[in-house]
Amino acid sequence: MAPPSLDNFTPPTLPVVVELFTSQGCSSCPPADAMLETLADDPGILPLSLHVDYWDYLGWADSFANPQFTARQEAYARAAGERSVYTPQLIIDGQDTAVAPGPVQLMGLIDAHRASPAVVSLNREQTAEGDRIEIVPLSELAMPIDVILVRYAPQRTVEIKAGENRGREMTYVNVVLSLEKLADWDGQAPLRLTVRQEGLPDDSFPADTRHVILVQEDLSGKEMPGPILAAIGLD
Repeated sequence: MAPPSLDNFTPPTLPVVVELFTSQGCSSCPPADAMLETLADDPGILPLSLHVDYWDYLGWADSFANPQFTARQEAYARAAGERSVYTPQLIIDGQDTAVAPGPVQLMGLIDAHRASPAVVSLNREQTAEGDRIEIVPLSELAMPIDVILVRYAPQRTVEIKAGENRGREMTYVNVVLSLEKLADWDGQAPLRLTVRQEGLPDDSFPADTRHVILVQEDLSGKEMPGPILAAIGLD
Protein backbone atom coordinates (compact mmCIF):
# COMPACT_ATOMS: atom_id res chain seq x y z
CA MET A 1 0.00 0.00 0.00
CA ALA A 2 1.37 3.42 -0.95
CA PRO A 3 1.87 5.87 1.92
CA PRO A 4 -0.74 8.65 2.13
CA SER A 5 -0.07 11.98 0.48
CA LEU A 6 0.50 15.10 2.52
CA ASP A 7 -2.69 16.90 3.46
CA ASN A 8 -3.72 20.18 1.84
CA PHE A 9 -1.54 19.78 -1.23
CA THR A 10 -2.69 21.49 -4.42
CA PRO A 11 -0.77 20.11 -7.41
CA PRO A 12 0.69 23.05 -9.32
CA THR A 13 1.08 23.55 -13.03
CA LEU A 14 4.70 22.61 -13.62
CA PRO A 15 6.66 24.87 -15.97
CA VAL A 16 8.99 23.97 -18.83
CA VAL A 17 12.53 24.88 -17.77
CA VAL A 18 14.63 26.82 -20.29
CA GLU A 19 18.30 27.18 -19.33
CA LEU A 20 20.40 29.74 -21.18
CA PHE A 21 24.17 29.45 -20.86
CA THR A 22 25.44 32.95 -21.55
CA SER A 23 28.17 35.47 -20.77
CA GLN A 24 28.46 39.23 -20.50
CA GLY A 25 31.66 38.91 -22.53
CA CYS A 26 30.06 37.07 -25.47
CA SER A 27 29.14 39.27 -28.44
CA SER A 28 26.70 36.64 -29.77
CA CYS A 29 24.71 36.41 -26.53
CA PRO A 30 22.61 39.62 -26.31
CA PRO A 31 19.90 38.41 -28.75
CA ALA A 32 19.50 35.19 -26.76
CA ASP A 33 19.43 37.14 -23.48
CA ALA A 34 16.68 39.36 -24.92
CA MET A 35 14.71 36.32 -26.12
CA LEU A 36 14.92 34.77 -22.65
CA GLU A 37 13.48 37.98 -21.21
CA THR A 38 10.36 37.56 -23.36
CA LEU A 39 9.65 34.24 -21.63
CA ALA A 40 9.82 35.55 -18.06
CA ASP A 41 6.13 36.50 -17.75
CA ASP A 42 4.78 33.15 -18.97
CA PRO A 43 3.79 31.06 -15.91
CA GLY A 44 4.19 27.91 -17.98
CA ILE A 45 7.89 28.59 -18.61
CA LEU A 46 10.78 28.95 -16.17
CA PRO A 47 13.69 30.69 -17.93
CA LEU A 48 17.03 30.53 -16.09
CA SER A 49 20.15 32.48 -17.04
CA LEU A 50 23.38 30.68 -16.13
CA HIS A 51 26.50 32.77 -16.69
CA VAL A 52 29.70 30.90 -17.52
CA ASP A 53 33.24 32.05 -16.84
CA TYR A 54 35.27 30.83 -19.84
CA TRP A 55 34.99 34.12 -21.76
CA ASP A 56 36.26 36.26 -18.87
CA TYR A 57 39.74 36.35 -20.44
CA LEU A 58 38.41 38.51 -23.31
CA GLY A 59 38.68 41.62 -21.17
CA TRP A 60 35.50 41.64 -19.09
CA ALA A 61 34.86 39.41 -16.10
CA ASP A 62 31.17 38.44 -16.03
CA SER A 63 29.77 39.63 -12.69
CA PHE A 64 27.37 36.65 -12.51
CA ALA A 65 29.73 33.94 -13.76
CA ASN A 66 30.26 30.87 -11.64
CA PRO A 67 32.49 27.84 -12.36
CA GLN A 68 29.60 25.69 -11.12
CA PHE A 69 27.51 26.80 -14.09
CA THR A 70 30.37 26.14 -16.52
CA ALA A 71 30.67 22.65 -15.02
CA ARG A 72 26.92 22.10 -15.50
CA GLN A 73 27.14 23.07 -19.15
CA GLU A 74 30.17 20.81 -19.63
CA ALA A 75 28.24 17.94 -18.02
CA TYR A 76 25.36 18.51 -20.44
CA ALA A 77 27.89 18.36 -23.29
CA ARG A 78 29.28 15.04 -22.05
CA ALA A 79 25.76 13.65 -21.76
CA ALA A 80 25.09 14.65 -25.39
CA GLY A 81 28.44 13.33 -26.66
CA GLU A 82 29.65 16.83 -27.51
CA ARG A 83 33.32 17.70 -27.18
CA SER A 84 33.06 21.43 -26.54
CA VAL A 85 30.78 24.11 -25.08
CA TYR A 86 29.67 27.43 -26.51
CA THR A 87 27.50 30.44 -25.85
CA PRO A 88 24.71 31.16 -26.22
CA GLN A 89 23.23 27.71 -25.66
CA LEU A 90 19.61 27.02 -24.74
CA ILE A 91 18.63 23.72 -23.15
CA ILE A 92 14.95 22.91 -22.76
CA ASP A 93 13.94 20.68 -19.83
CA GLY A 94 17.47 19.27 -19.69
CA GLN A 95 17.01 17.53 -23.05
CA ASP A 96 16.71 19.53 -26.25
CA THR A 97 19.46 21.96 -27.12
CA ALA A 98 19.53 24.73 -29.66
CA VAL A 99 22.21 27.14 -30.85
CA ALA A 100 20.63 30.61 -30.87
CA PRO A 101 17.22 29.51 -32.20
CA GLY A 102 14.64 31.99 -33.39
CA PRO A 103 11.49 32.58 -31.32
CA VAL A 104 9.39 30.23 -33.48
CA GLN A 105 11.85 27.34 -33.15
CA LEU A 106 12.23 27.92 -29.43
CA MET A 107 8.47 28.01 -28.79
CA GLY A 108 8.09 24.84 -30.86
CA LEU A 109 10.51 23.04 -28.56
CA ILE A 110 8.81 24.44 -25.46
CA ASP A 111 5.34 23.45 -26.69
CA ALA A 112 6.55 19.90 -27.37
CA HIS A 113 7.62 19.62 -23.75
CA ARG A 114 4.34 21.10 -22.50
CA ALA A 115 2.56 18.23 -24.24
CA SER A 116 4.78 15.52 -22.72
CA PRO A 117 3.10 13.32 -20.10
CA ALA A 118 4.20 13.89 -16.51
CA VAL A 119 6.34 11.14 -15.00
CA VAL A 120 6.41 12.57 -11.47
CA SER A 121 4.02 14.61 -9.35
CA LEU A 122 5.67 17.50 -7.52
CA ASN A 123 3.64 19.09 -4.74
CA ARG A 124 4.31 21.80 -2.17
CA GLU A 125 2.80 22.75 1.18
CA GLN A 126 3.84 25.88 3.10
CA THR A 127 4.31 25.27 6.82
CA ALA A 128 5.87 27.10 9.75
CA GLU A 129 8.92 24.86 9.39
CA GLY A 130 9.41 25.64 5.70
CA ASP A 131 8.17 24.32 2.36
CA ARG A 132 7.20 20.67 2.56
CA ILE A 133 7.85 19.05 -0.82
CA GLU A 134 6.43 15.72 -1.93
CA ILE A 135 7.67 14.02 -5.11
CA VAL A 136 5.71 10.99 -6.28
CA PRO A 137 6.65 8.76 -9.24
CA LEU A 138 3.85 8.36 -11.77
CA SER A 139 5.69 5.76 -13.82
CA GLU A 140 8.79 3.59 -13.52
CA LEU A 141 11.96 5.68 -13.34
CA ALA A 142 15.12 3.95 -14.52
CA MET A 143 17.69 6.60 -13.63
CA PRO A 144 18.74 8.09 -10.29
CA ILE A 145 17.24 11.52 -9.62
CA ASP A 146 18.78 14.73 -8.29
CA VAL A 147 16.61 17.17 -6.34
CA ILE A 148 18.15 20.63 -6.79
CA LEU A 149 17.44 23.97 -5.14
CA VAL A 150 18.05 26.87 -7.52
CA ARG A 151 18.44 30.40 -6.15
CA TYR A 152 18.09 33.21 -8.67
CA ALA A 153 17.68 36.98 -8.95
CA PRO A 154 14.61 37.97 -11.00
CA GLN A 155 16.29 40.80 -12.92
CA ARG A 156 19.63 42.57 -13.07
CA THR A 157 20.97 45.37 -15.31
CA VAL A 158 24.69 45.65 -15.97
CA GLU A 159 26.74 48.32 -17.71
CA ILE A 160 29.51 46.47 -19.55
CA LYS A 161 32.63 48.60 -19.75
CA ALA A 162 35.08 46.36 -21.57
CA GLY A 163 35.33 43.29 -23.77
CA GLU A 164 33.21 42.36 -26.79
CA ASN A 165 30.07 44.07 -25.45
CA ARG A 166 31.81 47.24 -24.29
CA GLY A 167 29.46 50.20 -23.96
CA ARG A 168 26.28 48.13 -23.77
CA GLU A 169 23.81 48.14 -20.91
CA MET A 170 22.34 44.64 -20.59
CA THR A 171 19.31 43.44 -18.65
CA TYR A 172 19.26 39.79 -17.58
CA VAL A 173 16.31 37.86 -16.17
CA ASN A 174 16.27 35.02 -13.64
CA VAL A 175 20.01 35.18 -13.07
CA VAL A 176 21.01 31.98 -11.29
CA LEU A 177 23.01 32.60 -8.12
CA SER A 178 23.52 29.04 -6.94
CA LEU A 179 22.62 25.40 -7.48
CA GLU A 180 22.40 23.19 -4.40
CA LYS A 181 21.62 19.48 -4.49
CA LEU A 182 19.18 18.67 -1.70
CA ALA A 183 18.72 14.95 -2.20
CA ASP A 184 19.48 11.87 -4.25
CA TRP A 185 16.30 9.91 -5.03
CA ASP A 186 15.90 6.47 -6.52
CA GLY A 187 12.39 7.26 -7.80
CA GLN A 188 10.89 4.10 -6.36
CA ALA A 189 8.80 5.55 -3.52
CA PRO A 190 7.53 9.05 -2.71
CA LEU A 191 10.17 11.45 -1.45
CA ARG A 192 9.31 14.06 1.16
CA LEU A 193 11.59 16.83 2.35
CA THR A 194 11.37 20.24 3.99
CA VAL A 195 13.13 23.21 2.41
CA ARG A 196 13.93 26.25 4.52
CA GLN A 197 14.76 29.48 2.76
CA GLU A 198 15.96 31.42 5.80
CA GLY A 199 19.54 31.40 7.01
CA LEU A 200 21.10 32.29 3.69
CA PRO A 201 24.85 32.35 4.08
CA ASP A 202 25.86 35.85 2.98
CA ASP A 203 25.20 38.83 0.74
CA SER A 204 25.46 36.60 -2.32
CA PHE A 205 21.71 36.05 -1.88
CA PRO A 206 20.00 39.47 -1.79
CA ALA A 207 16.52 40.19 -0.47
CA ASP A 208 14.79 39.56 -3.82
CA THR A 209 16.32 36.10 -4.25
CA ARG A 210 13.81 33.55 -5.53
CA HIS A 211 13.88 29.79 -5.18
CA VAL A 212 12.82 26.85 -7.32
CA ILE A 213 13.13 23.09 -6.96
CA LEU A 214 14.26 21.03 -9.97
CA VAL A 215 13.77 17.27 -10.18
CA GLN A 216 16.30 16.04 -12.73
CA GLU A 217 17.59 12.69 -13.91
CA ASP A 218 21.27 11.91 -13.37
CA LEU A 219 22.18 9.87 -16.45
CA SER A 220 25.24 8.22 -14.96
CA GLY A 221 24.78 8.54 -11.23
CA LYS A 222 27.84 10.78 -11.42
CA GLU A 223 26.38 14.27 -11.79
CA MET A 224 25.59 14.04 -15.50
CA PRO A 225 22.36 16.02 -15.95
CA GLY A 226 19.53 14.53 -17.98
CA PRO A 227 15.86 15.34 -18.46
CA ILE A 228 14.25 17.73 -15.97
CA LEU A 229 11.17 15.87 -14.83
CA ALA A 230 9.51 18.68 -12.86
CA ALA A 231 10.07 22.13 -11.37
CA ILE A 232 8.22 24.14 -8.76
CA GLY A 233 8.74 27.68 -7.45
CA LEU A 234 8.84 28.35 -3.74
CA ASP A 235 8.18 32.13 -3.79
